[in-house]
Amino acid sequence: MDFISIAGLLLGVLAILVGMLLEGGHLGSLIQPTAFLIVIGGTTGAVMLQSPWKTFRTGVRMSSWVFKPPAQPLATLIADIVSWSATARKEGLLALENKIPRMNDPFLQKGLQLLVDGVEPERLRDVMEVEIGAWEKEMKSAAKIWEAAGGYSPTIGIIGAVMGLIHVMENLSDPSKLGAGIAVAFVATIYGVGAANLVFLPMAKKLQSVIGSLVAQREMLVDGLVGIGHGDNPRIIEARLQGYIV
Repeated sequence: MDFISIAGLLLGVLAILVGMLLEGGHLGSLIQPTAFLIVIGGTTGAVMLQSPWKTFRTGVRMSSWVFKPPAQPLATLIADIVSWSATARKEGLLALENKIPRMNDPFLQKGLQLLVDGVEPERLRDVMEVEIGAWEKEMKSAAKIWEAAGGYSPTIGIIGAVMGLIHVMENLSDPSKLGAGIAVAFVATIYGVGAANLVFLPMAKKLQSVIGSLVAQREMLVDGLVGIGHGDNPRIIEARLQGYIV
């Protein structure tokens, strides 16, 4: 669990709410279902319009990575690679074949299979780097739906504000209806700007960071497999891979 993301979100929201209370406001004035529907519904629709379904679905699923990123046991992976290297030096690359079915990661399975099949190390690197590049592009495209949401939501909030003001202008002769229209107008703007700067844009940046870490992990794996293919000493492989751990 990434507690700094939870703390950051709570701190940002609490700072705004407490500031409002200190200014003499009350929290009930921020609860406007109409404004929420306009901003969140409009923003979601705009993002769906610009995105292929697969990209949109992947981006939504990735949102959990903000608070619970995928596990990255780099030390364990390095230990496994060093063990594979020692086995390959003693028994040959074919001795690694029985380890392939035990792997849960398709990327790792593919890399080991290429190694066992006797693919030249540099050719293996080329093949795996193409896959890394394609995966990275797909993940970053999915993460960008949150960046897009951060761009649309303030504008949708302004649309909500204008709609509220239109309602106000239509009811100038009835003072009892003016308050609700003005509230929707201003709260919609707050929802739009707040959602963009407290949620959507930070989420996009966090997901980009997580994707970068996962790409580095895959690059480390490829580097290790290439080292095994070259027949490098396990200690040399371990020392090189330790450089990926910050």
